[in-house]
Amino acid sequence: MNPQDIPEMQINKKYSDKKPIAPKDTNESQKNMDKTKKDLEKLKNFIIKKFPFIQAIGMIPPQAIKRFIDEEEIPKETEKHIQLYTIVPEKKMKQIPEIKKVLIKEIEKSKQKIWIQVKTPIDIWEMCMDSKFDLAEAIAMSFPLYDKGFLGELRVAEVHKSLVLRKFEKYVVSYVVAGSLVRGETKKTSDVDVFIIINDTDVKRMPRLELKERLRSIIYQYVAEASAIAGVKNKLSPQIYLLTDFWESVKDAHPVMFTFIRDGVPLYDRGTFTPWKSLLRMGRLKPSPEAIEMFMSMGDRTIKMAKRRLLDIAIQDLFHGVLTPSQGILMLKGHSPATPRETVKDMEKIFVVKEKLLERKYLKTLDKIVEIFKGYEHGKVKELKGVEIDKLMKDTEDYIKRLKELRTQIEKRANEKTIEQLYNDTFKLLKGILGNKSQEKTIEAFNKKLVKTSKFSPQHLRILKNIVDARTKFKKGKSSSKKIDDARKNASILINDLIEFAQRKDIAEMNKARMIIKYNKDKIAEILTADDKTFLFIDKSIKKLTTKAVNSTMEEVTRAVENQKKKPEVKISTKIFEILKKELGDFEIII
Repeated sequence: MNPQDIPEMQINKKYSDKKPIAPKDTNESQKNMDKTKKDLEKLKNFIIKKFPFIQAIGMIPPQAIKRFIDEEEIPKETEKHIQLYTIVPEKKMKQIPEIKKVLIKEIEKSKQKIWIQVKTPIDIWEMCMDSKFDLAEAIAMSFPLYDKGFLGELRVAEVHKSLVLRKFEKYVVSYVVAGSLVRGETKKTSDVDVFIIINDTDVKRMPRLELKERLRSIIYQYVAEASAIAGVKNKLSPQIYLLTDFWESVKDAHPVMFTFIRDGVPLYDRGTFTPWKSLLRMGRLKPSPEAIEMFMSMGDRTIKMAKRRLLDIAIQDLFHGVLTPSQGILMLKGHSPATPRETVKDMEKIFVVKEKLLERKYLKTLDKIVEIFKGYEHGKVKELKGVEIDKLMKDTEDYIKRLKELRTQIEKRANEKTIEQLYNDTFKLLKGILGNKSQEKTIEAFNKKLVKTSKFSPQHLRILKNIVDARTKFKKGKSSSKKIDDARKNASILINDLIEFAQRKDIAEMNKARMIIKYNKDKIAEILTADDKTFLFIDKSIKKLTTKAVNSTMEEVTRAVENQKKKPEVKISTKIFEILKKELGDFEIII
């Protein structure tokens, strides 16, 4: 990416170029317009008086209505209606049906053609997660009849996004909003937190740091311009990340990045942010082992430092000494790092209440140090006696020691689950291939029938024995995490090859019951027999042959194939060929 490649900024004309349609110069049209304005004002006043918790009421631009029709958000017959988009807090979601009922009744009184949607901010964010960015853009650009701040924040973000994309769209990976706007805690003066990720993977002619500073300068220039165009007082707070730096922060388990991915919503995304968010929800976006080790080992290093420092340093070190290993132990359980108070809640919910692995006295230590730090941070805690610091340091040492023991407990449970899963998966596959036998007989049959016949290699036999050995030693408390991890890595080779072998075997068995038929000179059909049923595949349709040919479905074929796997042989009735002759006329079996 080179600065020369970035085109000159163009004015965002998406909405500003839209010429207003001049009303007909007649008294009648003027009267209608005045009546519409009056009715809308009356309706707005009724809504906010009846439901004071309403966050915003916007009138969708006429040119954007078709987008909602195309996405089936509104019916086609409302295309000429005035479209009002009403936003209520998420906690009032259950009241939406009642709100709609009241508003529709009020709209009917005015006899105006008005279509009203009642949504929560979450509904808008779900549109964005489904890549329906144009709908969110239309909502942002709606005319605000009433707004507590939500539409203003969304609009200034959309305008800024448009300016940024017009400047260097092909380099923007994602434009994401977060903070109070996403949480639904907006005010007319709230800052709007946005994150912009720039693709720097093709940088060739300048250092990445220089590139980042140049882009930052350009993007920040648009902040004031976006607020002016949007007509709001909200100030944008953009954070610019290079794609390579952002990914490194994710791998290093930076809490800000995990929170950003978890809570952020894309207003623009080129297939990067949305998959990250999905992976995080699935528990597949995990920090590296080095990051977990770093979090877990922080306590030991900070204790020695805390003993040598004065109050301000000691409090911070004790705080990080308990918080960081706590976040590390939560990551070990598959949870992303959270804020300090959320960490306390997560530790209680997961390890004290649910898993019952941690005693409550250790949770009290964590909670107390977090609260002291917060009090210190806000100027409420100005001094601690030496005896108090000593007590906190002793409690912190005990806490870190207990977390190390907890880590061992968690890893032991994880190892047990891993080795049992490997063992069960492997022997389940072998049972399907070799039949139901004891462990020893299965290994013996695997060697005799599959290894010595060169269907599998001696390496596969060694892997199988290593899985059994690792499981046996684990039950005796003699197996290490490394041995189990090695067994897991090698087991994937054996399991994948067993699956492939079983599939080939199933295909070979099914081919015995599959025939290709030629009829009517050059037409081709196929018959398949499974579970004592014969199916005819002809002209893109499926028929089951009983006493005659009747229509069938692929689901019935699938069930029959699955049931056949449990039977030793395929049985084909000779009567089938008589039915085929009635159905097809003269035919010949070519395979």
